[in-house]
Amino acid sequence: MPSFSSPPNQQSYYEEVWMIVRQIPRGKVATYGQIAKMIPPPNGVDIEAYKAFAPRWVGGAMANCPDDVPWQRVINSKGEISERDGAERQRLLLEEEGIKFDAKNRIDLKIFVWSGNQADDSKQPSLF
Repeated sequence: MPSFSSPPNQQSYYEEVWMIVRQIPRGKVATYGQIAKMIPPPNGVDIEAYKAFAPRWVGGAMANCPDDVPWQRVINSKGEISERDGAERQRLLLEEEGIKFDAKNRIDLKIFVWSGNQADDSKQPSLF
C-alpha cells in the first residue's frame, strides 16, 4: 500500500473537510474518521490507502482551517481531544456548548456525536 502523507490535491481536500465541519451544529462533535468517510477517496488513491490515511488528512485540514470553521467540534475516535497545543481551549469551547466530559476526559459519542445530517440530530444522535 502506498504511503500518502497528504492528499493528492491538498487544498481541495481541505476545503471539502471544512465544508463538512461547518455543518456540525453547536453541542455536537464528529470524529476525524467520521468526516473522512463523508469524502470520497481522491483520484489515484485506492480505498484501503484512503481508509488508512484519510483521518490524518482531516487532522491536517483542521490544523490549517480558516477562522470560520468550528475546529473544536472535531475529536478522535475514542471521544477524546487529541493531545496538542490548543487542547485545553478546545475543551473549554466544547463545554461552553454543553458537551460533557466523563472522568476519563472522554465525550460520550452515543450522546454527542453528530449524525451527519442536521435535520436528524434532534431525533437520532448515532453515526450513519
